Amino acid sequence: MAVRSTAAPPTPWSRNLAEAKIHETAFVHSFSNIIGDVLIGANVIVAPGTSIRADEGTPFYIGENTNIQDGVVIHGLEQGRIIGDDQKEYSVWVGKNSSLTHMALIHGPAYVGENCFIGFRSTVFNARVGAGCIVMMHALIQDVEIPPGKYVPSGAIIINQQQADRLPDVQAQDEQFAHHVVGINQALRAGYRCAADSKCIAPIRDENAKSYTGNGVTVLELERSSEVASNSLGAETIEQVRYLLEQGYKIGSEHVDQRRFRTGSWTSCKPIEARSVREAVAALETCLRDHSGEYVRLFGIDPNGKRRVLETIIQRPDGSVNGSASFKAPASRGHSSYSSNNGNGNGSTSGKVSGETVEQIRQLLAGGYRIGTEHVDERRFRTGSWNSCKPIEATSTNEVVSALEECIDNHQGEYIRLIGIDPKAKRRVLESIIQRPNGQVSPSGSQKSFTSATATNSTAKATSNRLSSEVVDQLRQLLTGGYKISAEHVDTRRFRTGSWASCGQIEARSEREAVAALETYLSEYPGEYVRLIGIDPKAKRRVLETIIQRP
Repeated sequence: MAVRSTAAPPTPWSRNLAEAKIHETAFVHSFSNIIGDVLIGANVIVAPGTSIRADEGTPFYIGENTNIQDGVVIHGLEQGRIIGDDQKEYSVWVGKNSSLTHMALIHGPAYVGENCFIGFRSTVFNARVGAGCIVMMHALIQDVEIPPGKYVPSGAIIINQQQADRLPDVQAQDEQFAHHVVGINQALRAGYRCAADSKCIAPIRDENAKSYTGNGVTVLELERSSEVASNSLGAETIEQVRYLLEQGYKIGSEHVDQRRFRTGSWTSCKPIEARSVREAVAALETCLRDHSGEYVRLFGIDPNGKRRVLETIIQRPDGSVNGSASFKAPASRGHSSYSSNNGNGNGSTSGKVSGETVEQIRQLLAGGYRIGTEHVDERRFRTGSWNSCKPIEATSTNEVVSALEECIDNHQGEYIRLIGIDPKAKRRVLESIIQRPNGQVSPSGSQKSFTSATATNSTAKATSNRLSSEVVDQLRQLLTGGYKISAEHVDTRRFRTGSWASCGQIEARSEREAVAALETYLSEYPGEYVRLIGIDPKAKRRVLETIIQRP
């Protein structure tokens, strides 16, 4: 692929002849121009007809996963700089996961935060646009700072700070649209790279030049299959590795024999310094070979928060690898702070607390979260009137399990749930029911993000032949808590890129209406993924995402 990238010309203010630095995974179309000190991150796509010219104002930064669409112009004045997220000076900074759409103009000094959308022919000059902002078409933003998460309507002229401060907040459907655009452009990036790779494009040509969606196989999937293959790791594990690397996480792995598995005494494998999926997969395969007959798990590390974001067992003592469940990337990096360990089941040292619950506790403690417990009898369960058990100050898994057992002993015949608490953000990251009135503990694989599936209630207000009792109980909890409900759908092809489309917000005020609305969506989108969304209307964030239908 020939990229038209040239050094900055010598000028009275600069004679350094700086050249662009373009990540190997980025796609830059040959009909675009990149001049001077421009840093282009991983998985960026630069479409035809763009001009990124760091010859006067300099340098420029384009964050990972960002798409620069046709006709976009990025330039900067000699005078004036902004501070990027890395605390360095730039003429133009564009954060990760952002979209600069057709004919947009970003003129430095200018800052565009991560997860932003800048609409057609809109202009940003001598301004800061905060993270998560949506700027629609033909807007002008000049000499102001737009706070994070604001919505700028089409045709708006924002030239003083009072106007900027009065802007409305971005709504959920706007976030979904912006996320969808990023997903589409990632698929385009993969397609362009495949077209330039003879190994990737040859099978498509051999199949009589079938369309992009021929036989349900996307170009993105073909590129991935040509990039990485493994006899030891399942496709889901490779997908997890790719996702972690694309999000900027580091990769780690650990092993433990069967005897120490019960106590959670994991030992690190050789550190993985890989920058590509192929290198990371090779390092994981080495760990599997070196520790055959043991448990091996993969995890991601957030280098900024210095915490784990994913732990998944990829090998068990019998030699089996993880491949039973498809991996799904989170809707947003900030929404999910905890991931399940795919059914550890053997880690429990108690008959009262399941192995999955022990593993949840271990992961929460490893992530720096605090643990809490609550109980409620059957009568108050309907109203969500939970009471706290004795506070848990323990920092080891065994001590927390002991505290949970004490709560279970003291509240036989009641619901008991485990809570994970983020002490910095002062919010809950997990709620999972671990005992029901009949004494049953949380079954294998029942853990859900944020709000756990509750017990089947024999006197439930609403029932459904298409929705499980757990989903009906989730609806009840959301409505009782004052949350709004919506749903999203996606076909199998777009599921890999996370390009979910909204089914529409559900205005139901009762469980029965909510169940009926969800059943309607299931009927409208057969053969697709459908997920239930819970939204906190005050904080304007999601508190629940759970898939309720699969293809």
